[in-house]
This record gives sequence, structure tokens and C-alpha cells, in this order.
Amino acid sequence: PGTTPPVPGWPASLLLGSLVALFALITWQVAADGPLVRLDERVGESLFLRGSSGLSQLCSDLGGVAVALPVLVCAMAYALWRGARRLPVYAALTMAAVPALVIPLKVATARQGPLTEAVNYYPSGHTATAAVAYGASALLLLAVPRPAWLRAWMPPAAAVLLTAATGAGLVLHGYHWPLDVLASWCLGPVLLAPLWWVSGRRRGRAGRHG
Repeated sequence: PGTTPPVPGWPASLLLGSLVALFALITWQVAADGPLVRLDERVGESLFLRGSSGLSQLCSDLGGVAVALPVLVCAMAYALWRGARRLPVYAALTMAAVPALVIPLKVATARQGPLTEAVNYYPSGHTATAAVAYGASALLLLAVPRPAWLRAWMPPAAAVLLTAATGAGLVLHGYHWPLDVLASWCLGPVLLAPLWWVSGRRRGRAGRHG
């Protein structure tokens, strides 16, 4: 904090380290079918199919590629239009890292999904997609000039809300166990960290030149 260009300070490093540790713990428990998994299944079974089925389905769809990816593409196009040339490339690479990491983990853990005999449900791809697509969109919007009505808190708040809604919908509709979603909530900020650092450098340069 207080350096130019910005670098991750102790609070950010501690947060990222904690998320990595929690993700590793959850992954170990899923792979080993540990006690945390049995607790997760009891909690999940108490939550499945609660509330409005239509609303939980709508929230679940927020993490689909057909919804989340166009949002990111629009943010990338806006950033390009506002003069950011490299940031959209970093955002695209960050998005590409989601399937590159999630798919091998799904195959390696082969966790059975709720309400189905199918496997490869850990971690939640929809949740990871939502976290990275909406989080990257927010970082892009914060790094370039914005309309006066778009306050700085709005993009990250929207990203958090949409990602949280996706995960909640997936659990309530019975698509994923809670730990599947929690793991992807941990994974999202870790994948976004390089883009956050690069976009922070751009904001720092813009502030000095402004």
C-alpha cells in the first residue's frame, strides 16, 4: 500500500494465501472423501430444491458461458475503445485459465454430483466462470475512463453479487454440492490476481498523468 505502481500488500497477499490454502484443503477432502465431504453432503441435502425453482435456475444460468462470456466480451471491447490494448488480452487469458484448471480437477476428483449418478462435479465450472468473467469485467471497467454515473464501487459490487447468486442458485437447484461452489469462490480471486495487478498499474499511471 502506498507504492507506485501498486504491488500486492500484506492484506492482499494474506487473503490470496488463505484462499489458496482453503482451496487446497477442500480439494484434499474431496479427493480423500474426508469428513468435510460428509458434512458438505448433509448440508447440501438440507438446501436442495428449496425456494423458487425458476429463480434458482435463473441464478444458475448466470454462470453459463452463454451469459457470462458475452458480458466479458463487452467489457473487453469497451476497454479497447477506451485505449487499453493489453488489458483485454490479459482478461482473455484469465478466462482461458478457468477450463484449463477446472476440467483436469473435475476428472481427477471425479466427485459424484447431487441428485445424479454422474461424476466430475468438483469444482463448480459455472461458479468459476462467473467469478472470473464478472470479476475481470469489473477490473477492466475500473482501469479505464467510465461514464460519470458509473461509480467505482458499482462494477466490483455487481461482480460479487452475480458470482454469489450463481453459486447460491447452483446449490439450491441441486446442481452442485456447497463445497463445489465454495472451492470455485476461492479459485476466482486467485485467478484474477494477475489481472488485478496489471490493471492496478494502469490505474496508477493514469493517476500520475491525470
